[in-house]
Amino acid sequence: MELAHSLLLNEEAYNQLGEVQKAEFIFDWLRYLEKLLLATSRNDVKEKQKTLVEQLLSLLNSSLGPPTRKLLAKNLGILYSIGDTFSVYATIDKCNDLIRSKDDSPSYLPTKLAAVVCLGSLYKKLGRVLGNTFTDTVENILKAIKSAESQGRYEIMLSLQNILKGLGAAAAPCHRDVYKAARSCLTDRSMAVRCAAAKCLLELQNEASFMWSTDLDSVATLCFKSFEGSNYDVRISVSKLLGTVLANALISKHPGAAASRQSIRRVSLEEVLELLGTGFLRGSSGFLRASGDMLKGTSSVNRDVRVGVTQAYVVFISTLGGAWLEKNFAAFLSHMLSLVSQSHPKATQVQIDAVCSRRCVLFILRATIGGLLGEKAQIAAAKDLCQTIWKLKKIVDAVMSDGNLETRLGSTDVAASQNMLVCALQELGNLIHSLGTTAAPLLQDSSEGILDSVIEVILHPSVAVRLAAAWCLRCIAVASPAYLTPLLDRCLERLTLLKSSPEAITGFSFAVAALLGAEKHCPLGIPHRKGKIILTLAEDLLCSATQNSRLSAQRTQAGWLLIASVMTLGPAVVSHHLARVLLLWKCVFPVSPKDLETEKSRGDSFTWQVTLEGRAGALCAIKSFVSHCGDLLTEEVIQHLLPPLSCAVDLLTQLSSILKTYGSPLKTPSVVYRQRLYELLVLLPPETYKGNLCVILRELAADLTAPDTQVAAPTFLLPPLCHQNDLFLLSPLLQETDHRLIEEQLLLSNGIACGSLEYDPYSIYEKDVEADSVPKPLLPTLSVISSAVKLFGVVCAHVGEAQRLLILEQLLNAIKHTKGARQQVVRLHVVSSVSSFLKYVAGSKGNLGPEEMRRPALALVMGALESPSPLLRCAAAEAWARLAQVVDDGPFTASLAQVSFDKLKSARDVVTRTGHSLALGSLHRYLGGISSQHLNSCVGVLYTLSQDSTSPDVQTWALHALSLIIDSAASLYYMHVEPTLSLIIMLLLNVPTTHAEVHQSLGRCLNALITTLGPELQGNSTSVSALRTSCLLGCAVMQDNPDCLVRAQAITCLQQLHMFAPRHVNLSSLVSSLCEILLDNSLLVNLCSPYLLLRRAVLACLRQLVQREAAEVSEYALMLAKESKQGLTPDAKIREIGLEGALLALLDKETDHRLCQDIRETLNHMLTSMAVEKLSFWLKLCKDVLAASADFTAVTCVDTMQEEEGDKGDDASVLTTRNDDRSHLFPNPRWATRVFAAECVCRIITQCETAHGAHFDIALAQEMKKRDSRNDFLVLHLADVIRMAFMAATDHSDQLRLSGLETLLVVIRRFATVPEPEFPGHVILEQYQANVYVIAVERHKNHKQPLKTTTTCSEESVRNGSYSSDGLIDLVHTDLGTLSRLWLAALQDFALLSLPSEFASQLPIEGGAFYTAETSENAKLHYYKSWALILHATALWLTSTGFVVADPDEGASNLSRPVTPTSMCQGSSSGATVKSPEDVYTDRFHLILGISVEFLCSLRSDATMESITACLHALQALLDVPWPRSKIGSDQDLGIELLNVLHRVILTRESPSIQLASLEVVRQIICAAQEHVKEKRRSAEVDDGAAEKETLPEFGEGKDTGGLVPGKSLVFATLELCVCILVRQLPELNPKLTASPGVKASKPQILSEDGSHLVSAALVILSELPAVCSPEGSISVLPTILYLTIGVLRETAVKLPGGQLSSTVTASLQALRGILSSPMARAEKSQTAWTDLLRSALTTILDCWDPVDGTHQELDEVSLLTAITVFILSTSPEVTIIPCLQKRCIEKFKVTLEIKDPMVQIKTYQLLLSIFQYPNPAISYPYIYCLVSFIMEKLQDIDKKKPKDTTELQIFQEGIKVLGALVTIAEEQHRSQLVASLLPILISFLLDENALGSATAIMRNLHDFVLQTLMQIGPQYSSVFKSVMASSPALKTRLEAAIKVNQESVRVRTPTSKHTKHLGKDSSIQLKTNFL
Repeated sequence: MELAHSLLLNEEAYNQLGEVQKAEFIFDWLRYLEKLLLATSRNDVKEKQKTLVEQLLSLLNSSLGPPTRKLLAKNLGILYSIGDTFSVYATIDKCNDLIRSKDDSPSYLPTKLAAVVCLGSLYKKLGRVLGNTFTDTVENILKAIKSAESQGRYEIMLSLQNILKGLGAAAAPCHRDVYKAARSCLTDRSMAVRCAAAKCLLELQNEASFMWSTDLDSVATLCFKSFEGSNYDVRISVSKLLGTVLANALISKHPGAAASRQSIRRVSLEEVLELLGTGFLRGSSGFLRASGDMLKGTSSVNRDVRVGVTQAYVVFISTLGGAWLEKNFAAFLSHMLSLVSQSHPKATQVQIDAVCSRRCVLFILRATIGGLLGEKAQIAAAKDLCQTIWKLKKIVDAVMSDGNLETRLGSTDVAASQNMLVCALQELGNLIHSLGTTAAPLLQDSSEGILDSVIEVILHPSVAVRLAAAWCLRCIAVASPAYLTPLLDRCLERLTLLKSSPEAITGFSFAVAALLGAEKHCPLGIPHRKGKIILTLAEDLLCSATQNSRLSAQRTQAGWLLIASVMTLGPAVVSHHLARVLLLWKCVFPVSPKDLETEKSRGDSFTWQVTLEGRAGALCAIKSFVSHCGDLLTEEVIQHLLPPLSCAVDLLTQLSSILKTYGSPLKTPSVVYRQRLYELLVLLPPETYKGNLCVILRELAADLTAPDTQVAAPTFLLPPLCHQNDLFLLSPLLQETDHRLIEEQLLLSNGIACGSLEYDPYSIYEKDVEADSVPKPLLPTLSVISSAVKLFGVVCAHVGEAQRLLILEQLLNAIKHTKGARQQVVRLHVVSSVSSFLKYVAGSKGNLGPEEMRRPALALVMGALESPSPLLRCAAAEAWARLAQVVDDGPFTASLAQVSFDKLKSARDVVTRTGHSLALGSLHRYLGGISSQHLNSCVGVLYTLSQDSTSPDVQTWALHALSLIIDSAASLYYMHVEPTLSLIIMLLLNVPTTHAEVHQSLGRCLNALITTLGPELQGNSTSVSALRTSCLLGCAVMQDNPDCLVRAQAITCLQQLHMFAPRHVNLSSLVSSLCEILLDNSLLVNLCSPYLLLRRAVLACLRQLVQREAAEVSEYALMLAKESKQGLTPDAKIREIGLEGALLALLDKETDHRLCQDIRETLNHMLTSMAVEKLSFWLKLCKDVLAASADFTAVTCVDTMQEEEGDKGDDASVLTTRNDDRSHLFPNPRWATRVFAAECVCRIITQCETAHGAHFDIALAQEMKKRDSRNDFLVLHLADVIRMAFMAATDHSDQLRLSGLETLLVVIRRFATVPEPEFPGHVILEQYQANVYVIAVERHKNHKQPLKTTTTCSEESVRNGSYSSDGLIDLVHTDLGTLSRLWLAALQDFALLSLPSEFASQLPIEGGAFYTAETSENAKLHYYKSWALILHATALWLTSTGFVVADPDEGASNLSRPVTPTSMCQGSSSGATVKSPEDVYTDRFHLILGISVEFLCSLRSDATMESITACLHALQALLDVPWPRSKIGSDQDLGIELLNVLHRVILTRESPSIQLASLEVVRQIICAAQEHVKEKRRSAEVDDGAAEKETLPEFGEGKDTGGLVPGKSLVFATLELCVCILVRQLPELNPKLTASPGVKASKPQILSEDGSHLVSAALVILSELPAVCSPEGSISVLPTILYLTIGVLRETAVKLPGGQLSSTVTASLQALRGILSSPMARAEKSQTAWTDLLRSALTTILDCWDPVDGTHQELDEVSLLTAITVFILSTSPEVTIIPCLQKRCIEKFKVTLEIKDPMVQIKTYQLLLSIFQYPNPAISYPYIYCLVSFIMEKLQDIDKKKPKDTTELQIFQEGIKVLGALVTIAEEQHRSQLVASLLPILISFLLDENALGSATAIMRNLHDFVLQTLMQIGPQYSSVFKSVMASSPALKTRLEAAIKVNQESVRVRTPTSKHTKHLGKDSSIQLKTNFL
């Protein structure tokens, strides 16, 4: 293919190829040529233009396929637009000659079609440049259309469209001729031609004003005719034409003079609507014919026409726009509702028509009001709807109040209003549902009375209206959950008061059921007692049903409806009333068959009607119970249900005889009864009714083959039984589209009504399947068949094999014994049932049974495989494969495949070929590769069928079956990949584009092939490269296909290719094509674009691309927008807001939930990848969305912040008036989009956390911004971020307010500690306090969700520690009395609810403070969510009181009584025992401690970190106070238990913060134990008075023996816990590990920051342990403590720069100091043992210097030397003065002084100084004696070398300090000797005047230091000083010179000083020299 990549066609290479390869070669060359021409200079193109034109024209005769000829035409147009146009006329003439040719042979057709396409492309590209040649061309084309076949007509229409587009107004002379030709094509038998004609006329109407003026009526009539018999694509195209023409007729300004304007008829809105209404109501019939049919009552508008007109309405309104609709809404609404009024009986005279018309009107209202209007306009629309409902209600009231209810006028008016009211109510409900809590002001406005109007209309005589009103109430409750309970109360009250009104009984029972169904969508639900109230009311209705025959049916239905709806509340409510309900179910059915026989002999038709309806209702209630309360369906309950079920089945067998006896009035009740019973049995386990299986099966068979079944509705029966991927073979209506709501009715034949709520009122409480859409149950006659089919599958699988065989043969005979249409109905039902049976058996891994069973099953399926119904064939193919699956026998499967092979080879009819080809594919899908032989046979047969150009259906089904085989065969298919790919490319290039279904199947095959090849596509071999090129070529062909589903397939294939071989997919081209589709559809979204599957494919592909290449995708999209030359609005928008903004705008308009989720995920991926790099861009996007509908007035009034200069200047414009050109970017975004924008702000902040630190440091950010203006940091946009949070937090929508608060909390959390550099000591957030205050005030005004907000704020405060405990207490100080009691009550509730089930009897009968006994299960969830924060708050409160002061708000009688669940609301008069304050606090202490321990000791996997942290912080707060510590200290068992619990927490939670918090509690427990031991010792000493100390008992653990018993020792438990922490961080501390052979000593290591904190905390605890022990006990624990402490020192003594010590070494040294200074080291009973142990410890430290196994550990000498110093200074002298240890210690100091590292020497001198200054001579003198001379030598060495840097200077200074200290502490007889030795060294460093001037800074500093030292020593030891000076004149001279120089320098500096006098005095003191 590389040879095709040239400007001119490589004819040599082309001629060497075969026919198929030639087609690929030409297509690839033309693709390349298109790109090359645009990139080549004009001169180069002109140079080769002649040759290129010749080559292109020569291809016209090459039988080009549709994609190739389209590319050829496009290239010709580009070539002439770039190069010369001299020869273009010859080209046009040649094309015209080719079209005029008389050759009508099929082989010449591609040439003619190519000529037609070329003409269209040339005129489109060159337009008026071609002059008047178009008249001849158009005339020629129009002449050709008369004799053209469908493909020719299709191409001619598209070519005419292109000619009109290129010429514009210049083509006016031909407009009429084109119009006439297109008119005839608009009703063509070919659907593709109709679509092309519609596109042509749509282009024509842009310039031909007669279409929307004089010929407007005829255009409308023509469109109505075009809708007849149309398919989905035609309805889309023609509705767009009709809607656009009508919109233009209304708004276009006609050009020309006044006279011409007068001749053009102006059209009013009423006329346009009347025109559309005519099509909606009368269809395409003429007026007279329609009127006659109406008079006869025989006419019914064609559903195709009505659906088409419905879509035209939407296009019409969408074209006019949202602003127009807002202005004309009243007229629009009035017209829409009039379409379903009784004044137009055509639309409503039959129930079927009424339902369909209502659905169409609702679709129009939803698409326009819901899709075009902003939220404010929607609220206004809701008010108009409400006013309409009031008006209609008044009409009904006037009729109902009339005494004569039978008057004709009255019944007409009531009937006229019902359908209008249904539409108005359902749209009102949908509108409020979509508005959510934004509609709250509307609902609160009493002047509008929305709630009143809906509740009042519940009394309407029509059941449909009552149900619509009930559904509207449900929508209101879901939108604003706060209204759920008030509405429920109101309806229950009306239902109770109006029990004598049949309308009120049914209406308000509907409303209650609907509201109960809404409960699951409301976070807080309803009060628990409502269930009991409703059940009681239902019982009352059922019991009173027999008292009044006029109300019997209504009360019975209402009673069971209420019971069934209560079941949706779940087991928590139902369990308390189950016994009552079981009794009701038992009573409604006869006890035995005998009683049933007795019943049959009594009663009349009405009685049986009520009975059947009641029992159907009872069955429905049981079904609801099984569905929603499955946990209650125990064996015991099932046993209670068996008798009613058995009787229900018995009644089922008697229904036919009852029906014969009492006639047709019972027909519908009996059908409903069957439906309810079948639905229930499907849900129940088959074992429940195993005794009745055969009976049920016989009844099912009778129902499925009933002689009176005349209506076939395969479209609702079969799709669930077909494989989802096979449905595209059938009607496009089975696929998901934006028009699904109205297109569904076309799936049913004209005699069948589409679903509606009145067909099954019980569905009103069920969970809605499709978002907010109203349930649409089908007619009972259809629903019962559907239920019977499902149940047949279950029952047939569980009966005996003989019975199963018998029933299958019975079904087979039933088909044989029927004829005609009825046979098709029976076949449909039977095949559906058998398919259901096979699917059930396969799903349950069952088996069909003996071989005899195969024959009837095979015969049933075989017959359906050859059915004329495509849907039945599809289901039969699935059953065919399922049959092989359940038989599970290789030969049988092979025989099935062989049957299909034989049929396909012999049969020539389409039905057989399609059915059996799909059967082969299905066999492979479920059974994998059957065998290589069968695989080859299948592929061969399907290859042949897929090339059958005479039948597109055969090609489609065969190719689909081939795709299934490719999928299932996987690697086995490799040998067929190349020929299959060639076949696919050949068909893609040759199959006409009008056969879109064939191209869709080809796309599936290509997708399957790409998946099969997988990652191998990345290879570079020649074969793989060729395969990859072919795949890309196939994708390119499909991308150019006009069918949207084919393009969706192309995108999916490219997505797969990008996943497997990303390097070989042109990302730029792919992104461009995706964006073009996306932007094109973004214009059409308001027109309800049909391309839902295409939009989904685009977003799915984009989502995958941005996961890895977000920046590239964004850049390519922006590049596309900038390069766009068309100037389209979307391109202009994307240039400003990028792809991200376009997606955000699309998210706001899109209604498909799956697509919206894809958009959100795509944006999230892009934000994660690019938010930090494009910070300003993302923040601006979010700001534009949030500010688009912000209340600017409210915002501006609180915006008191002062704007910063520079980079903060842009913020000022955020909330000020906006320019119009900016406001259109996101016009009126919905609340959901604004919530997403607020969430994006939070994500941006989170992303910045992991980026540069400057994002949260304003000083650093400003500095970096100055360095490089491209730098961008979040802190610079803080004002914007806070304003966005402010806008969100003050919105009308609750969800947005919560998001705004969450954003604000995130901002506070992240910026709480960021300082304000301009105001030291202040933080940057202080300037935004006004905004936070206003938000708090706004939230306080809104009382709906105060608890939620408070909880969130307090949770954040606690979690972040942003407030101290004192701050929290101060925050709620005024309400602390009330809050504390509520907190305690909530904790008591939680403690009770946390008890295991076996202690349920201990729970209070009446419940707790915040729950009742019935709601305990439901309440647990709320307690589990909030108990931890309440616990922490209570602990903080108790800590603040210090457990000393009583509650300030409690009276004397309540002083000692803790709050209990039952006493919260009671007065003080109760006779409870008064407790002392001590008892009260003890109870509270144990409550908090008990909850904490219970939670921590059994942490569940779902326990949140926040709860654990809050619990630990509560314990910390508790133990901060002496009183609780005394409780812990005095109860050792309690302390041990708590330690064990904390140990478990540390083991099971790896979070460092949790482990640190646990260790802090451990430390507090040890402190409590210490305090307790000290107190006991003090008390004992005081009590004993003058008694001998020896007689005092030993306190502390270990007592007299020193034994620590595991499990009973607090110290032992603490040691276990600390060892756990230490060994986890430092495994080398484990003796088992270090003692094992082959383990080498490890190098010291630096722990992580968290690890260091944990180790340090553990060491602090270890150092405190000896104080808890007795002297003997301390001896027991000391070795372990020393081992661990020294071990940490050894393992972490890492050398750090600057001689620093690591945090763990510092902690271990502090712990050592605490241990060594323990009183136990000096206690009489333990001193000896301690001394020995401490000597051993010191020896261990000294041993650390020595190599282990010949390896040096590289320990830090400073750390070890410091540890030795701690031993020397902190222990008693007996430990360190023994010669062996002392000698080793001195040696270590000497060795360390010899180390070259200057910092080590400095630290050594500092440590020696501390030892030398130790007051006990026994300690210090040996070190002085041994080291002084050594130090002197070191200093003399420095004297010789002279210091070269600051470190050497510092060494010298530290050495002099040591010697100076020695002089001070030396004995008098030795002091003179020391001074005499020191002075020469010091004076030697003094410099004279000359040397000082040229000396380095180091030497100057040394000179000054030495002089200062001499000044200090001189006066102190003057006699020694004078004698030394006298004995050495040289030293004296040098010193005097230095002093003189110093004095002169002081005189020079003194006058410049501000404090001359003061400094002069100081100088005279310092320079005193009388000691010389």
